[in-house]
Amino acid sequence: MRTRPLLTLAASVAALTLAAAVPASAAETPVLTTGGLGGTPAAVGDVLTAPLAAGTKATLYSSATGTSGISCTSSQFTATVTDNPAAPGTATESLGAHTFDSAGCTANVVGVLGVTSITVNNLPYSTAVSSDGTVTVTAPSGSAVQTTVVLRTLLGSINCVYQTPSLTGKADNADNSITFTNQQFTKKSGSSLCFANGYFTAKYAPVTDGDALVYVN
Repeated sequence: MRTRPLLTLAASVAALTLAAAVPASAAETPVLTTGGLGGTPAAVGDVLTAPLAAGTKATLYSSATGTSGISCTSSQFTATVTDNPAAPGTATESLGAHTFDSAGCTANVVGVLGVTSITVNNLPYSTAVSSDGTVTVTAPSGSAVQTTVVLRTLLGSINCVYQTPSLTGKADNADNSITFTNQQFTKKSGSSLCFANGYFTAKYAPVTDGDALVYVN
């Protein structure tokens, strides 16, 4: 007479045991993982870095279709994960550093002899990474995404300050990259040798969390 209740109890225990053993479902996979799609979640506080993709340059040209302006062979960004919700969704990061090595920068602007420095101002920036791969970079409220370029000219050193409300890029899991294409900056201040608009293009890869590759789910 007690067989059925005992069998029912055993089945319930087995079901609970199996449920505990089943890994997180795809719906619980966060936007940012390491090691592969659906891999290890990137934790809040993790630091992500990426250099320029091998063989590429970061450029700031005076037009979207031209080749006059500044190009650099060395650049890197560093961002800290601030939120990594379940996919599909939008993860957020704090972009704390975005550097350019002036030793690898050249300029082909009339009257400009070279590039002394390129400094990204108003950091940290807020970065949002969506499951569809869209990457949006914005400055703190009341400021702008800003870059100061110091150039050596025939007339001495000049500062060219460029601003934009935000940058939009695209993440690609094929090579763990983020690409910005012709992102327009406008000149806030500087001499006539500073072009009126700057169009920023760069591909950063691979994006890593420590030694692990970062994927967008």
